[in-house]
Amino acid sequence: MFRDLSRPIETGMPTYPGDPAVSLAPDATYEAHGYATSELRTGTHAGTHVDAPRHTLSEGATVDEVDPGRFAFDARLVDLRPLEPREPITAEALAAALGDEESAVDEASAPGDPGVDLLVLRTGWASYWGADRYRDHPYLTEAAATRCRDLGVGVGVDTFGPDPTPTATATDAATASDEPDGTPAHDALLAADLPIVENLRGLDGLPSRFRLYAFPLRLRDGDGSPVRAVAEWEG
Repeated sequence: MFRDLSRPIETGMPTYPGDPAVSLAPDATYEAHGYATSELRTGTHAGTHVDAPRHTLSEGATVDEVDPGRFAFDARLVDLRPLEPREPITAEALAAALGDEESAVDEASAPGDPGVDLLVLRTGWASYWGADRYRDHPYLTEAAATRCRDLGVGVGVDTFGPDPTPTATATDAATASDEPDGTPAHDALLAADLPIVENLRGLDGLPSRFRLYAFPLRLRDGDGSPVRAVAEWEG
């Protein structure tokens, strides 16, 4: 069975604060030219996309330098619900969700899973796509991202990303005052050349294990790329 886990690329779609707006408009038309083409203007991190190490690390690999086979994943769905807005996901909470409470106390004992190379984290925030609340998603602490790094697994998220996103209003800023600066979760994963897939959708009803394909465009010196993210599993 297959399921599309990606957001449609369309004019006016939500983007990370400060990123370029997306527009998709006709260029040539059947009526005027006898064929149809369109012009797409977008940032490299619009919609469902992958981050290359170059995204947050100046010397990191670019998306065109990464072997395309690295974007075909043996994924495990990790249900972290229920979560509060802007709730930090700790290493202990992640370990508990993985059913590995012992390693929540002693991370060095974490055995990992040799059959998995991507953890798809279901926060439930996909349902807020298009609303201001989508910015107020839960996020991975640096320790939780480091745990993923130590397990040798990347992450897929149903949010703007594994780090906090700037708030929509000044009122919310107080809530976010104790959040980390910068991109510590991104850095922990990307420094180890581990993948990050963002803005996933359609995670409800997926099996606990599946294949995920998220092939980027071959953008020269690209720091990331939109993808068509597709889950596959046996029916």
